[in-house]
Amino acid sequence: RCLYRRTRGKRRCCGRKNDRRHKLQHSIETPHGVLHVTLHGTRTTRRPAILTFHDVGLDSKSCFSPLFKFEEMQEIVKNFTLIHIDAPGQEEGAAAYPAGYAIICVFVALNFRTVIGVGVGAGAYILSKFALANPDSVEGLVLVNIDTNARGWIDWAAQKLSSVTSSLTEQILSHLFSQEELSSNTDLVQSHRERISKASNLVNIELLWKTYNSRRDLNIERNNTFKCPVMLVVGDQAPYEDAAVECNSKMDPTTTSFLKMADAGGLPQLTQPAKLTEAFKYFIQGMGYMASSCMTRLSRSRTTSLSSSYSMDGSRSRSRTLSQGSQGGQMPPSPSQTMEVSC
Repeated sequence: RCLYRRTRGKRRCCGRKNDRRHKLQHSIETPHGVLHVTLHGTRTTRRPAILTFHDVGLDSKSCFSPLFKFEEMQEIVKNFTLIHIDAPGQEEGAAAYPAGYAIICVFVALNFRTVIGVGVGAGAYILSKFALANPDSVEGLVLVNIDTNARGWIDWAAQKLSSVTSSLTEQILSHLFSQEELSSNTDLVQSHRERISKASNLVNIELLWKTYNSRRDLNIERNNTFKCPVMLVVGDQAPYEDAAVECNSKMDPTTTSFLKMADAGGLPQLTQPAKLTEAFKYFIQGMGYMASSCMTRLSRSRTTSLSSSYSMDGSRSRSRTLSQGSQGGQMPPSPSQTMEVSC
């Protein structure tokens, strides 16, 4: 049965009412504009919904479709409701207007109590800010390419110079991809260059880009951090590798996982969906959901090194290493572990 709540009098159904791929598209009015939201998966309020927020230059489809359409991700899709948010004005065919965020309006309109947030880049920053302000609404966070710091004067000057010497498309590509990917001009880079440069809503993309570059410092510290489990994800050559490592050093090690992925580039959810799916399953299991989920890929055919470390007062440190062999069946890692995935 097609389940929906009327929002601003506009809703659109994909027509697959008896299909698990059934999607509902909502237009939700907020003080900053209209949010385009795609809802699919299993409609249940017994578990938190999985809420995604994309990066600059992307929309929910181009940012997350390869990950959530991945074969082994379907076990999660069948057990959770997915809410994909397009930042105001970022969906295809959007009218030009200033970007803004009002995630709480999505909760009100769709009647969900809590969520597990999955954000990339700018989306990771937005969900982080929301989680800090609304800790009771967020049960977990998966943050890809997170940078919680405001831009410094050097970064600001570099951005100003880049805006003079490079087109908006090239600036955003440098934000999304590693230098190695840009130099190699991979098919993924080429496809996104063409998509962004020909986007009808390029003015809105530029507004979101400027907004993200003027972000404020979230001031995360050990005694002022998230109240929920967090998994930080970054590629080993990603533009925001250092920022993600710095963020990890400020987090509570008992509730934070750090996943550094080799050969993943700047957008690991697109280039390595298998690895991220496996890590996401472990993360969800650590939260107490899907305890019987079968790890069918990494635990069976690859070797993954899992370690956790932290230091206190700069003088004490502790490390633990868990090696996953090829036989599977191991206990899932605790939320406090750091995963160095080099397979």
